[in-house]
Parts: sequence; structure tokens; C-alpha cells
Amino acid sequence: MPAVDGSALALAEIRSAPGDATALHEAESDALLFAVEGSGSLALGGETAGLAPGSAALVLAGEQATLEAGGDGITVLVATIGPDADRHAPIGPRELVTSLASAESEKATGARSFQVLFGPHNGSVRATLFAGFIPPGKAPWHYHLYDEIVWVPDGPGRLHIGDTATELGPGSAFRLRQRQVHIVENESPAEMTVIGIITPAGSPSAAYLEPDVAAEYRFAGS
Repeated sequence: MPAVDGSALALAEIRSAPGDATALHEAESDALLFAVEGSGSLALGGETAGLAPGSAALVLAGEQATLEAGGDGITVLVATIGPDADRHAPIGPRELVTSLASAESEKATGARSFQVLFGPHNGSVRATLFAGFIPPGKAPWHYHLYDEIVWVPDGPGRLHIGDTATELGPGSAFRLRQRQVHIVENESPAEMTVIGIITPAGSPSAAYLEPDVAAEYRFAGS
């Protein structure tokens, strides 16, 4: 998913065969990686860390890293965040690799939850990379103040924007612009996972309801 006017975000996929090595270097953009399937390693600045499904990595602008596929190959999402992204103040030490197994769970709108893999707390000051967990059904209409790209590893689901509904299945991706009112619906009887990248960096739980929806939501909850 290429960058569009006014957005610092772009998303690509790397599929590497067993033993392949891929150089990762962006002169001006940060890169956030999420391992989808297979295994491998990331080498950067004398440090090497393993990658497996559910793990993520950070390569900052100007750094040179090497992604090496393991014996079963590796598929990695690569989100790039350009220099026009607003920067958040760093609030923790830099990490090279992290994973869903070690990230803490936090609450979002309704019964939804999320796990932050990278953000200002561990070195990513231009964007936040997270996994969101959506129970069956849908939340009320809402919007965010950040720019976002979302990748869907499973499903089925549906993205509602205005009068348009788009089916979401494994491998789907979509973009949400700032203040774009939407609903992500989980049509499955089980929890649905999404992988999101947002800029400016911050909390994925920062959602806002339209005034008429907010009034109805408050009344229903009273």
C-alpha cells in the first residue's frame, strides 16, 4: 500500500525464500517490520535477533539492517514512516525486536483490546505498531486523529465508511485518514486480529464518537 498525498505511511510485504538475505535501508524513513509467517533473523549494528510469527522489529532512518530468512522462509510486513511524520518525545530505551508474547494487553473501545509492539516507549517516535483484537460484532461509528494503515491476517470482517461496506479477509489491508468516520466489523464468531500502524505515534485507544452517536451511546449505557 503506497504512500498517498498528505500521508507519511506506506506498507509493503517481503516474501523471502529459505536462506535469502534482504538489505533494509531507508535514508529518511523509519521502518517497522511485522513477521507474518516463517522464521528468520534481523541483523543491525552488530546485534542479531530472531524473528517468528507475531514478532516485530524497528529499523530507524539511516540504519542498515539485514533480514535473513530461516529454513522455512519468512514473510514480513514492512511499514515505512517518512520524514514528514510528527515525532513523539522518546519515553523509553530503544529495542530492536519485540513480540506479542511479551507485549502487555491494554483496553480499547468497548470490549476491544490491543497490544503495542513499538512506540515511543521503545524507540519508535514517528509511529506506533500494534495488534488489535476485535470481538464479534461492531463498535459504534467513530474516528481517530491519527493516520492509519491496517492489515488483516484473518477474518471475515467488514469495513464500513459512509454507505460503503468493504469485505475484509486474510491479507486485506486498508487505510484510514485522520477524522475518517468508520466501523471495523468482525463477522466471525471468534475474536478477530488486526495489525495497525498509526502516525503520529500514540495510543490506538484514542477514538472519538460523532456527536449524535455519542449521545445515543451515553443514553444506552446509562
